[in-house]
Amino acid sequence: MSLGAVLAALGVIAFSFSLPATVWALQGMGPWTAAGARGVLAAVLAMGALLLWRGPGPRRQDWPGLLVVAIGCVVGFPLLTTLALQTSGTAHSAVVIGALPMATAVISVVRTGRRPSPVFWVGAGGGGAAVTTFALAQNGGRPSLADLYLVAALLVCAAGYAEGGRLAASMPGWRVIAWGVVLAAPVNLLVLGVALGQEPVRLGVTSLVGLGYTAAVSQLLGFVLWYRGMGEIGVTRASQIQLAQPLLTVLWAALVMHEAIPPATLLTAAVVLVCVVITQRARS
Repeated sequence: MSLGAVLAALGVIAFSFSLPATVWALQGMGPWTAAGARGVLAAVLAMGALLLWRGPGPRRQDWPGLLVVAIGCVVGFPLLTTLALQTSGTAHSAVVIGALPMATAVISVVRTGRRPSPVFWVGAGGGGAAVTTFALAQNGGRPSLADLYLVAALLVCAAGYAEGGRLAASMPGWRVIAWGVVLAAPVNLLVLGVALGQEPVRLGVTSLVGLGYTAAVSQLLGFVLWYRGMGEIGVTRASQIQLAQPLLTVLWAALVMHEAIPPATLLTAAVVLVCVVITQRARS
C-alpha cells in the first residue's frame, strides 16, 4: 500500500470516531458550546502550526475556496451534526452521513462542469433514495429535525470537501484546512461566547476527551492526513477508501457507545456503500 493510501486510510479512521466523540462532548456542554469550543481550540492549534511552519499565504484566487471549506467543514458540519446528535443515535447518523463521498462527487462534477455517465446518476440517485427511505422509515414516514440537520451537514461538508480537494492540488493539504479553520475562528468565537451565557457547562473527563478529540483530530489532524493522502493518490482513489467510514462509525457505536444496531441500519449502510462504489467507479 502506498504512503498516500495509508495517510488517507488514517484520515478515514480519524473521522469515523467523530460522531461518538461529539456525543461524549455533549455530556458536559450544550451543542452550540461544543461546536464553538471545537472550532476555537482547533483555530489555536492551526494558527500555531502556521506560525511555526511559515510559508506563502493563500493566493487571491484561493480565498473563495477556503471560505467554502470554512463554512462547510469548520462551521456548518460540526454545528449541524452536533445539533442532530442530541436526538439521533450515532449509528443512524453514520448511515445518513455515509452518503458524503457520493454528495462530494456530485458537487465536484457540477463544479467542474464534467458530464458523467448515466450510471453515475443512477448510483447517486439510488444512494439518495436509500438514505431518504431509511430516515423516513425510522421516523414514522416523515423526517425528524435531526435528519434535516444531518442532510444539511452532508451537503455543506460535501461542498467543503470538493473545494478542499481542488485547493489541495495547488497548496499543501494541511495549509488548506489550517487556513479554513483560522478563517472560521471569528464565527466560532462568537458562537462560543453567546452559547456560554445560554447553555450550562458541566465538564467531566468524558466530555473533555470528546471535545479534545473533535478539536484536535476531527477538525484538524484528520483533515491533514486526508488532504495529504488525497494529494498523493487522487480524489477518486481516496474516496474509495472513505467508503469504510460509515461502517467503522457503526462499529464504534456498537462497541464503544453500546448502541443496539438494528438490521435495517446495517442493510442501509451496505446499500449506500454499493451506491457510492457505483458513483466513484462511473466517475473515474
